[in-house]
Amino acid sequence: MNKSELGTLLLFLIVLILIISIFGIVIRKLLGVGRKKWFSYNHLNEKHKKLDWSVRLTFTGLLFISTFHTNYNDILGVYWYFETWFILIAFVITSESLRAIMEWKYAENKKDFVATLAEMLFMISVVFLTIVTGFFGLFNI
Repeated sequence: MNKSELGTLLLFLIVLILIISIFGIVIRKLLGVGRKKWFSYNHLNEKHKKLDWSVRLTFTGLLFISTFHTNYNDILGVYWYFETWFILIAFVITSESLRAIMEWKYAENKKDFVATLAEMLFMISVVFLTIVTGFFGLFNI
């Protein structure tokens, strides 16, 4: 990958993150729920904290197993469910679904879980569309 392709990729990723962030802000404003802080652990209670850390540790272990399997199985090939992109998408779905369930059960504002589900579905749709279209034709993948 040359420098111009790397620059294009970085710009594209920044635009995607910006679009997803703007969607989150708009949907939370429309539903009248508070914004989530970036890169923080907004656990609703101790049960949520324990479950969330269990999910994170499980997927970290899966990434290590996937990396080991990918590096040492050149002859057999790599199955799609060992690919890093699949594990990361599964992690986001699992983590955000757990958050939505906990918000549905324990949050003061019951619309929190609707916003979380909407953000998750939008993010998955954008990522899936990006992968299927080959980064909207920007790169030959």
